[in-house]
Amino acid sequence: MANKLYTEDSIQSLSPLEFTRLRPGVYCGSTEYSTQLLIEIVSNSIDEFKAGHGNTIDVIIDTKKNEYIVTDHAQGFPYNVKREDGKTVLQAAFDTLNTSGKFSDNGVYEGTALGLNGIGSKLTNYLSHWLQVASCSNGKDVEQITFKEGVFEKRELFKLGSEEAKFSAPMGTTGTTVWWHPSEKFFTHPEVDLNKVKELFHVLSCLCIGLTINLYVDGKKEEFVSKNGLNDLVDNETDSEIVSNRLQINFDGGKNKLDLVLTYDSSYSSQIVAYVNTGETDGGPHITQIKTIVTREFNKFFKGKKWLKDKDENLSGDEIQEGMILVFNLTAPGVSYDAQTKSRIVKIDMAPFSNVITESLDNWFENNEKDIKTIFDKAIAARKAKEAAKKARDKVREFNKKPKKQFLDLPTKLVDCWSKKRLDCEIYVVEGDSAASGLVDGRDSEFIAVFPVRGKMLNCLKATDDKIFANAEINNLIKALGLKMDEKTKKLIYNKNDLRYGKIVAAADADPDGKAIKNLLFTDLWYLCPELITNGHVYAAVPPLFRITTSKNEYIFLKGQEELDEYNKKHRGEKYLINRNKGLGEQDSQELEESILNKETRNIVQITVEDIKKAQHLFDTLMGTAVPPRREYLLAHSEEAEDING
Repeated sequence: MANKLYTEDSIQSLSPLEFTRLRPGVYCGSTEYSTQLLIEIVSNSIDEFKAGHGNTIDVIIDTKKNEYIVTDHAQGFPYNVKREDGKTVLQAAFDTLNTSGKFSDNGVYEGTALGLNGIGSKLTNYLSHWLQVASCSNGKDVEQITFKEGVFEKRELFKLGSEEAKFSAPMGTTGTTVWWHPSEKFFTHPEVDLNKVKELFHVLSCLCIGLTINLYVDGKKEEFVSKNGLNDLVDNETDSEIVSNRLQINFDGGKNKLDLVLTYDSSYSSQIVAYVNTGETDGGPHITQIKTIVTREFNKFFKGKKWLKDKDENLSGDEIQEGMILVFNLTAPGVSYDAQTKSRIVKIDMAPFSNVITESLDNWFENNEKDIKTIFDKAIAARKAKEAAKKARDKVREFNKKPKKQFLDLPTKLVDCWSKKRLDCEIYVVEGDSAASGLVDGRDSEFIAVFPVRGKMLNCLKATDDKIFANAEINNLIKALGLKMDEKTKKLIYNKNDLRYGKIVAAADADPDGKAIKNLLFTDLWYLCPELITNGHVYAAVPPLFRITTSKNEYIFLKGQEELDEYNKKHRGEKYLINRNKGLGEQDSQELEESILNKETRNIVQITVEDIKKAQHLFDTLMGTAVPPRREYLLAHSEEAEDING
């Protein structure tokens, strides 16, 4: 018990530097990559642009040294101005917590900057091996500060353009340059996520018309600049718009500003991309209030046009927002966030924006009645689909009722395995009974289950909920997997403890029909439970196209024509037979065991996803209801589109 009692040594006081290095995730969020360090410095440069200083930001990345340089070409820090504690303003901005020029609502930034908490640049300094910052505000004198492991090392004063001030030369006449080397002590990967950085720079250029961001990666330049602002972001989110004129709001009320673009496409979900002071947010009262205004004003217009009768219930927010794409950047003072990463708003004054949004919507409705009628028809279709889905609710609930003996509720066609180590088990979803029987005979019955399907499965992206849950193949697949279902979303709830198989293997012939069958299975699994794919449970069996029978009656399986050509070259002059495998059903159990069942010899490929958003777009394009985007994709990717996992 003595070790569990407080003593005078139990309570510790840490400096801001010590605390940040001990718990970097408190301010940094994710510590997988050091991307947040770059974001903090670039955010300061964006705040300068928003305040009217500097329209170019240069970012230099040396991937070999893992070093980063950001120059803002803005106003710079006051030159060599000392504070009461002896530090200059420049030094304090990088090593003294809660130091910022952005706290005041009446200051230079009017309280509307992204970096409001006085932490940003300090975070980059504290979590780097070294950081240097050079600043010039008068066009001739440069103050340069060097830090090591977050601790002040030296201050130097140079003339701009001198040999000693070479580091600050990129800034031109005025501005600030920051150069740092992230520490591997605090990050799984001390480098930045370049894809995330490029995506961020594209977004920032769209939010800040007139700003140019030059990114140099190992000397290679990429420029980020936007002429159409938020419309460029919306273009990235849709390729099947159903309205001809987008709602656009450009409101400037001094400290309060709003740029907003709203449109609709043929999809079944809504996309709301919300920025506050140029920082992306995923929740808060700003999103809630705008959605409320949109729902209220649409219903008011529908009732006024008698499209909705007086006796009809108002359309719900979900029904009206189906297919809605809304992107906005809101500038406001006094914003409160739940963390330094600023992804969720907890306090913001929306009063200055409510009337602007309401009036803009009303004008848009009146001037685009044909488009609004299209949106109304889509919302009504969403309501009908929701009502039809209610009929499927009882069936959904049945999936969540555990039978006394689980095997009694399994599909009759499922030939199950018997191991109790379910995550070591595999289920082969195979086309046809003949191929299934061969797999059953050739499998290891302890770990491998076989589930035959009849030809092409139902495409869940093209079907309503009631049709999905009335489909025997889908029902049986859900039962076989063992996952529960969320009654609200009608999607499977991913839980490793419930999952009956660690691997789900699609096995079909190596022809266009077989590929279509596999693609439909992947599509349905993505629709029902995308985590099965993102967490690495889904595989595709790649059956060999050729079988070589040697003179010793031994079998050699070859994946395709290239391997066959290579084999023919190596064994020129030898006697052997070449058979082309037309289908799984034509192979005997020994052939199936060697080619796609035996872990030592089989060829199965894991289906992986690098970008969930892009994967969803690809599924929607290739397997969804909209024809034009699929036609365009097929024309551009004719060789790839045949196989969605290729």
